[in-house]
Amino acid sequence: MPMTITEKILAAHAGKDTLHPGDLVQVRVDMALANDITAPIAIQVFGETGRETVFDRDRTALVADHFVPNKDIASAEQVKLLRDFARRQKLTHYYEGGDVGIEHVILPEKGLVLPGQVVIGADSHTCTYGALGAFSTGVGSTDLGVIMATGETWLKVPPTIRVNFEGTLKPYVGGKDLILHLIGMIGVEGALYSALEFGGAVIRNMPMYQRLTMANMAIEAGAKNGIVEPDDITRAFVKDRAPETADRAVYCRSDSDARYERVIDIDVSTLGPQIAFPHSPANVRDITTGDAVALDQVFIGSCTNGSLEDLRDAASILRGRRAAAGLRLIVIPGSPRIYREAVREGIIETFLEAGAVIGPPCCGPCLGGHMGILASGERALATTNRNFVGRMGHTESFVYLANPFVAAASAILGRIGGPDDL
Repeated sequence: MPMTITEKILAAHAGKDTLHPGDLVQVRVDMALANDITAPIAIQVFGETGRETVFDRDRTALVADHFVPNKDIASAEQVKLLRDFARRQKLTHYYEGGDVGIEHVILPEKGLVLPGQVVIGADSHTCTYGALGAFSTGVGSTDLGVIMATGETWLKVPPTIRVNFEGTLKPYVGGKDLILHLIGMIGVEGALYSALEFGGAVIRNMPMYQRLTMANMAIEAGAKNGIVEPDDITRAFVKDRAPETADRAVYCRSDSDARYERVIDIDVSTLGPQIAFPHSPANVRDITTGDAVALDQVFIGSCTNGSLEDLRDAASILRGRRAAAGLRLIVIPGSPRIYREAVREGIIETFLEAGAVIGPPCCGPCLGGHMGILASGERALATTNRNFVGRMGHTESFVYLANPFVAAASAILGRIGGPDDL
């Protein structure tokens, strides 16, 4: 029976020879993940199961990345709960302080996710790891608490939508633009409980950091997971970051006659940088439409675009220039490793000379948590993944989404604009 990548991974973890979309299966989980917002409830539910220890202390990760350094007493108490639980359970992978970075950045960076695995996290953007050829998806904290106890979960096998990207990318266009364009085409429910499988010549030539961006935002189309067929780019990434465990990776590919719910073909040759206007990731316009919206803030970072390569892209535009007067430019590296390398390469110096505020590795203003909350009527352009009402602060603020090249250019211009406008 022909199967897609997603179906093959789930079948292997369910002990089945074949699976079909709609099947309900119990699967083994290779990595369970939660953060300082979602873990407290998961820990409570874990306690209610009656289990004394987690299913595997090496395969349970807790990352305090949303409200750190602790912004108030409530967040300090939540992180203390994580810290105490991690110590009691002797978890190998607990991160805070100088070790912490954004969860979806540091897990691939530390080699904790491999192709062919099932990764479940109490965070919707857990789908990021599909860029490595893993099945990864988000669940509620209650489900995650049970997973921490049992190492298993049940899933309904999703149908797969295949998206082929062909053609030649224009300058300053990358993975962020492709996923925004797709979401604009199909809407925020266009892939509801489906696997989005990204392929085509453009994806085969796409660097890993941009694949991670695309898989990260599969959830914004309602998808259960996003996934890319692992290849030599994947192998090089895994070998560099997980040399001791790389031999455990399973490189799955969809069968040539696999059944897809839908196939979407997109020619990217005429595509310019994409902007998601308020208040939806599906409200997408090409930058060439010329909507020069004045901005109060630009944020470069997040699990979507906080990689070293993303910072390099932004710095290439900002070098020798300054952010517009009256505009707040905030930059947050995705991990301590990224921060350190950005210092070594002079990227941080470039941002500082441009007038940016550099934050410690964390989620920062992405979810309206801290370090960049918007006031009423303010407009921000961000390299994040969501721009719903109140996402970065006041319910009467406005958030626009774009890639790092556009974010940097917009910071200089003081309005939405691209590098060509400079």
